[in-house]
Amino acid sequence: MINPSANGWIDKYFMEQTNLFPDLSIDSLSFYKNIRQTGFIYGHIININSSPELSIEQWKSEEISKIALLTTLLDTYCFTTKQSNSEDFIKKTVAFYQKMTPKGFGFWDKIIPTSASSKLETLIEERVQTNKDIISKNFSHIVTNALLFVDALAFRHFLTEGEIPDKYLKKIEESIISLVSLALQIKSVKSVNDDLLIKLFEASLRYTKFSKVTVKNLEQLPLEQFNDDLEKYYLLDLAGLTLWNDGVIENEESYFLYKIANELGLSDAFVSDSIQDITNFITRHKSEIQYFNYSNPVKHFYDQTTTGVQLLIKRNKKRLTKEILESKELMQLLLQSTKRDLDATEKKKVKKQLLDICKSIPSLTIFLLPGGSLLLPLFIKFIPQLLPSAFNENLED
Repeated sequence: MINPSANGWIDKYFMEQTNLFPDLSIDSLSFYKNIRQTGFIYGHIININSSPELSIEQWKSEEISKIALLTTLLDTYCFTTKQSNSEDFIKKTVAFYQKMTPKGFGFWDKIIPTSASSKLETLIEERVQTNKDIISKNFSHIVTNALLFVDALAFRHFLTEGEIPDKYLKKIEESIISLVSLALQIKSVKSVNDDLLIKLFEASLRYTKFSKVTVKNLEQLPLEQFNDDLEKYYLLDLAGLTLWNDGVIENEESYFLYKIANELGLSDAFVSDSIQDITNFITRHKSEIQYFNYSNPVKHFYDQTTTGVQLLIKRNKKRLTKEILESKELMQLLLQSTKRDLDATEKKKVKKQLLDICKSIPSLTIFLLPGGSLLLPLFIKFIPQLLPSAFNENLED
């Protein structure tokens, strides 16, 4: 299993992937649609384009974004160069990010040499995040960058031209926020999600600010500077996503999308397909998409913590189960707790023995940190899911 939060995950990814890019002759539209169906374009990833298939259920949203960004960059490399050389891909991707952020490598990199894949891990971690400190990460819905496909577009230019076009990143971000702003003005019904969607895009911007939008109509937007079909598809999809935010695209809004398509030189068929794909995607996954399900920051923190504990348990299921089963006293106390309330002394024993088990499993040492014991009730809550069926059957004895 790949752990995107531990060093060496990129090397392990390439060890496990048997078919890096199955169809080097694929056309631009099919290539883009393959990425679109993963949710990467919409900022909510539901699966990864990989062979063998990777299950995302075992990862946190930030970890999913890391794997998805790596995979999309790899697909872009293979699609653009018609090669599937992992070593060359890593080398060129690191060079690309060094061009994008030349100050990203400091003094320690010169003293302590690291592998190209390790550098890429660091770079990808920086790219997917919108919140740097632990407090904002825990309490904010907007943790991962929703505009990561911009990296793939810039990478494609780097691969074909040997450099990133002058101010390209700033120009495409400005075009994105201008289209989003114009789309919001077109909407006849303002949605409660509009502000959240703006925050999602604003938190993902790197080279410009949402408040600096000065474009008042579509004619003022220099869309002719984007010649790559992938850029055109992406810009239209983001405009469509903004308009769909209230649950429906009305006639005037639909006309606006067709007008954008005309400016970009896209077919009416692509617009229809884009609207249908957005409708299907959001209808199916709306309950999971963060900006459609805003909650109180404290509740969000609790939900995130609960999810984090679940993931830790799933990742360490085999070893954790073995350790608990081998601890006879702990097992007896856990069984007793299903029939009666434990007294203070017994609860203290359960807590101590669980913490002793956590010491033996590196990724569970979070429970040993100051305040970590507050997570133990959550930990205990999920323990029955680990144990054999006999454990639950004893509830009826």
